[in-house]
Amino acid sequence: MLQQESIGAKGNITVLARLKDYNQLLKPNLSGMVVFSSVIGYLMAPNISFAWNDFGLWQRVITLFIGGMMVTGGANTINQILERDSDRLMKRTRLRPLPDGRMGDTEAWIFATLTGVVGAVVLGFYFNPLAGMLSFLSLLLYAFAYTPMKKIHPIAVLIGAIPGALPPLIGWVAATGSMDIGGVVLFTLQFFWQFPHFWAIAWVAFDDYNNAGIRMLPTRERETRFTAVQCMLYSLVLIPMAMVPLRLGMVGTAGMWVCMAAGLLYFVASVAFYFKNDYKSARRVMFASFIYLPSILLALVIDKM
Repeated sequence: MLQQESIGAKGNITVLARLKDYNQLLKPNLSGMVVFSSVIGYLMAPNISFAWNDFGLWQRVITLFIGGMMVTGGANTINQILERDSDRLMKRTRLRPLPDGRMGDTEAWIFATLTGVVGAVVLGFYFNPLAGMLSFLSLLLYAFAYTPMKKIHPIAVLIGAIPGALPPLIGWVAATGSMDIGGVVLFTLQFFWQFPHFWAIAWVAFDDYNNAGIRMLPTRERETRFTAVQCMLYSLVLIPMAMVPLRLGMVGTAGMWVCMAAGLLYFVASVAFYFKNDYKSARRVMFASFIYLPSILLALVIDKM
């Protein structure tokens, strides 16, 4: 009897451990932020009216979120399959399921295929084919263009910024069925946001990336200030871009000022990074990027309401 209970407990622990492994493949924190921008893009569409008691709207938002999480999770899983050898060489990734040997490639590929394809199909059938195709395109670009390029050339950051900026456009397309200027504006804001974000993270994790042979930085030397200059240029662009949604009638002045203030904070952090060029200032750029994106997304949608 005791032996049976012990076996049962061990089985429960194994199932729980495997669920945790699948959760690591999905990268829920990263995926959640990505899909959140897709939901904002959907709510920003001119044909969507927000009401707390509109259960039909909530159903569509939840479906969009689940489908988006599946596609993003599939892309993240393929990324981890292709980078399993590199992940073994980095402190922050070596305990992931694949590099740690807790999961085989075949199981991971099955999981990636199911989540990615089913997620794209859900978006395509529930909303419209264009939304489904764009979501699947983002998976392909992230998994099979951005991921392998990370070991070849810093242009990987540019390539990765495209699928990284597609979610709000996908949300807009899910609502409207077309790629209108409003969706393109949201895409552009998220596109430029990513460069200082990526480079600050890469600067902070320079040793790990360098050991793994990942060439994401605009420079391989921390001593130079080229990375900080790039962060300054791309964050500076975001300040005047805050006026574009207002000019297009997407938001009012309040939303514009919040977006402009967030862009200014991002730029000031990048300027400090240029002058100090150290670990602490690079982390401040990274944290400023974490503040910028949710702040402007919430400001835009709240002002539209």
